[in-house]
Amino acid sequence: MIMQELIGLIPLIPLLSSIMLMLGAGRLSRSSISILGVGSVGIAAILTAKMGIEFISDPEVFQLTMWTWIQVGNFSPGVSFYFDGLTLVMMSVITGVGFLIHLFSTEFMEEDVSYARYFAYLNMFVAAMLILVMADNLLLLYLGWEGVGVCSYLLVGFWYQNSANGYAARKAFIVTRIGDTLMALGLFLLFTELGTLDIQALGVAANSKWQVGDNMPLIACLLILAGAAGKSAQLPFHTWLPDAMAGPTPVSALIHAATMVTAGVYLIARTHEIYLLAPIAMIAVALVGLATSLMAAFTALTQNDIKRILAYSTISQIGYMFLALGVGAWSAGIFHLMTHAFFKALLFLGSGAIIYCLHHEHDIFKMGGLRTRMPVTFWSFMIGSAALAALPLTSGFFSKDQILLQAYQVEGIGPWLWSGGLLGALLTAIYSFRLVFVVFFGQANTEPDKVIGWRMSVPLGFLCILAMMGGWIMVPVAGVFPAGDAQHPAHWVEYVSIAVPIIGVTIAYLIFLSHQLKVDMFTSSSFMQKLQRFWFSGWGIDWLYDRLFVKPYYSLARLLKLEPIDRLYGFIVMINQVSSRWLSAGQSGQMRRYITSMVFGLIVMLAILAGTF
Repeated sequence: MIMQELIGLIPLIPLLSSIMLMLGAGRLSRSSISILGVGSVGIAAILTAKMGIEFISDPEVFQLTMWTWIQVGNFSPGVSFYFDGLTLVMMSVITGVGFLIHLFSTEFMEEDVSYARYFAYLNMFVAAMLILVMADNLLLLYLGWEGVGVCSYLLVGFWYQNSANGYAARKAFIVTRIGDTLMALGLFLLFTELGTLDIQALGVAANSKWQVGDNMPLIACLLILAGAAGKSAQLPFHTWLPDAMAGPTPVSALIHAATMVTAGVYLIARTHEIYLLAPIAMIAVALVGLATSLMAAFTALTQNDIKRILAYSTISQIGYMFLALGVGAWSAGIFHLMTHAFFKALLFLGSGAIIYCLHHEHDIFKMGGLRTRMPVTFWSFMIGSAALAALPLTSGFFSKDQILLQAYQVEGIGPWLWSGGLLGALLTAIYSFRLVFVVFFGQANTEPDKVIGWRMSVPLGFLCILAMMGGWIMVPVAGVFPAGDAQHPAHWVEYVSIAVPIIGVTIAYLIFLSHQLKVDMFTSSSFMQKLQRFWFSGWGIDWLYDRLFVKPYYSLARLLKLEPIDRLYGFIVMINQVSSRWLSAGQSGQMRRYITSMVFGLIVMLAILAGTF
């Protein structure tokens, strides 16, 4: 394959573009910046598409080593890339959706004074994400993993002049670092036990050394799960993602909807051979995903900020991906990863268009009536929300349906997982169309002062097509994951799975558009008010972390600021100084004082002895 020789150019071109933008920021025109920023990702997308065409016609898996990175004894990880169907899916999402978001950004950010810095960070992120998914060994993967973390920090805090944005960036960086540290421990364990970090060799070595149910693969998988949960914003590390909406909206579309937050899903899928040796870890993955999905869905119901609603929606949908991986529906999980990238990028860019035209307004209850005034954005939201709600024939329907049907067939807990997934699907349909009905229908509260141009409209149009038709795309991962032996469940299970999202949309229509379903009496009760506040706060997780970790840390910091150890040493020095002065005063040279002291000491000793006996 000719394209094998060009695979290294795909991450290299965006990386070089990022460096050029950093070095020439003050000398480049905005048109030159746009060409460099957008063009580099566009070239990467074209090269990826060519590789995809070749792979579909001739599905040859290959590994290419660029150079040896480190040589320490028998440990010699290289800058090497591995290309298979899973790599192709991830590369296509990163470069394809990334290109559309970059194009959208040229109009959204055109008035920003840090235009070059924005595209430099964005291109560096694309390069790091590509390295992550293309890496042939876990050490190089970890380099890309940390790279996207750094870029996320820079982009979330892009408007650093606002202290709240800086706080959000630090929060995202710190929370994800906790998961990253646990993940690093998992990699250390794998290397210690198996002697390699080569991803393909790990599976062979693990199957030859460990048996299903052994403790070592369980521990390694749980540590990797912690890293994946941190990067993919799953319980208990999800709190950073809603606050990360402080960054520019296209950043939210690329990093926090389509690519970075799916890195944890990719990591678990790529190490699936180890997870198959740890059934308990797989159950943990499924339960974490389901719990996160439901928690985030309930929270999204109560939010007013358009981007925070979509943020909690992202957390919830990634929960479905984790559920899929946990029940062994590997292909379905990756399928949902792809379709989610399409419709969630569409929704985020649509929200960006609204924010751009409505004086940077984020409160959905201050919008309204935008259906006729922003028709392109309206249809983008309708299609994106339909796919998010998994309405029939949309891309989200096909992927989510596969997850729920395979979850149902898990022995023992399958019906419970399926029921939980259905509840999440019902809530998703309600909050997604609540957003549509409140923003685009009813009375207009804010008048748009801008009209979106072709650089915004074209990406929205392409993503609309993908959100509608993406479910017909077959992800080429048949040779990556083991073939499933699950049978199709009873037809009523599928009928219920199809009906639930439709019921959710109907409920949203009756409450928020036709107002035929009155819930004021129900929601105005004292208990429901408290429950809504609880949901609105993200189930109090931030409050809990503040009490358990943040405030004790601050208290310890204030204590250490007083330098207690130094003060203790100072007290000892003072005692020595006082004792020295007192003893020195006794060195007068007068014999009678010495004799008096000796007699006094003798008396004290005799008194002590007398008391003893």
